[in-house]
Amino acid sequence: MAYNRLTAAEAAEMIKNDANVAFSGFTPNGIPKAVIRETYKIAMREHEAGRPYQIGILTGASSCQSLEGDLAKAHAIKFRAPFSTNADFRNHVNLEEIDYEDGHLGHMAEKLRRGFFGEVDWAIIEVSDLEEGADLCKAYLTTAEGIVPTIARIAKRIIIEWNHFHSPVAKHLHDVYECGEYPNREPIPLLKIGQRIGKEYVEIDPKKIVGVVDCNIPEEARSFKAPDSETLRIGENVVEFFLSDMKAGHIPSCMFPIQSGVGATGNAVLEAIGKYADHLPVLNVFSEVMQDAVIDLIEKGRIDQAEATAMTCTNECIQHVYENIDFFKKHITLCPSEISNAPETIRRFGVIAMNTALEVDIYGHENSSHICGSRLMNGIGGSCDYERNGSISIFYTQSTAKNGTISAVVPMCCHVDSTEHDIDIIVTEQGVADLRGKGPARRAEEIIEHCAHPDYKPLLREYQKLADKGHTPHNMRCALAFHDTFLKKGDMRLVDFGEYLK
Repeated sequence: MAYNRLTAAEAAEMIKNDANVAFSGFTPNGIPKAVIRETYKIAMREHEAGRPYQIGILTGASSCQSLEGDLAKAHAIKFRAPFSTNADFRNHVNLEEIDYEDGHLGHMAEKLRRGFFGEVDWAIIEVSDLEEGADLCKAYLTTAEGIVPTIARIAKRIIIEWNHFHSPVAKHLHDVYECGEYPNREPIPLLKIGQRIGKEYVEIDPKKIVGVVDCNIPEEARSFKAPDSETLRIGENVVEFFLSDMKAGHIPSCMFPIQSGVGATGNAVLEAIGKYADHLPVLNVFSEVMQDAVIDLIEKGRIDQAEATAMTCTNECIQHVYENIDFFKKHITLCPSEISNAPETIRRFGVIAMNTALEVDIYGHENSSHICGSRLMNGIGGSCDYERNGSISIFYTQSTAKNGTISAVVPMCCHVDSTEHDIDIIVTEQGVADLRGKGPARRAEEIIEHCAHPDYKPLLREYQKLADKGHTPHNMRCALAFHDTFLKKGDMRLVDFGEYLK
């Protein structure tokens, strides 16, 4: 049976104002792009004619410029969940033009099933291959799984984007499995990383498929700046911590699996792992994403199994994997985000969680999403899924930003994403703060001594003296000083606590 063939423009015309649209993909990878680029044109046309055109966007994680960036600029997004890192989207959220729910990525599929976002009018799913049957469509995904098993089942109507940029051999990387419904859900039967518990394809009811759009579009892959001396030092500090904890017996000699968030610092950590290869065992990765550095370490024999929900790699790296699929299919598994980000599996495998913070405070709270308390920078992504449930929870950040005018170590975070109860280790280029087994006062000493930049240590110690007595000593007026001074004067080094004590 051959399904109805559509152009991207014909498919886009079917998506009307106020529709809720769910998309395949996770990060920019696996996102369908042909139809949404035509949707942007419709939004511009409708707005120029004075007619409303906005849709709800539901994804597995962040997406790409064509989806959330361009549609934000076109004022075409009414609602968005659960995560974004896009600059244009961020600007329009901070202008209070978009209703945005920042949520845990591991919860997204379940929230959709339970109807928290309303009905899903459309799902647009990118595939690398398709078996078109009268009773069952077998859809083979590209570089990500995300929430596809769920949206394929609950969406009213489905558009398939068959993206011929991706080789059909991508199917060999996938393990498609959807968790059962509450309250009788069975345990996830994944007992080791790389084990296959599902199918290579997503099952879709053909009656839902309104058409197939053929295209050939590379991923809108993100480029991350190369590691600099500070991020490389952070990476080295992380690996030195691993070695120290292994020597102390806190980490077994075989090592726990690692998770590493997307970005330059995460890449620097992986680069340091390669540098210290002779001192570390062969590793496994259990994460939401794998970047080029993971693929490189697999090829070098430094990583055995890597399981994630997305291969967030450059187009060159993706094609390299396809060209060497017989090798990589033995080492890479792509699974849904409710598996990769499930507390059950993260805790079962003892994953070491590693993610990037914007700022940390002296008691071990962390902010990864908001600048000066109110302006969105990024969502939380899957960091909290891993940090709360990992065997060791690590956040890293450079100790300063904006040429030293911002301290990433502050008396009190202006916004809290992960609390002191979920964070074990903080790492900057200055050093490592081990917070395990320490109360607030000792945590503060550890963080100031080992993680704060020397320019800010005197101010942070002065704050300790001014703080009111208590289990977690704070002076609420002085806690404001760091962020308030930056907003007023553009430099946290100009903090004068006396102004706030008057």
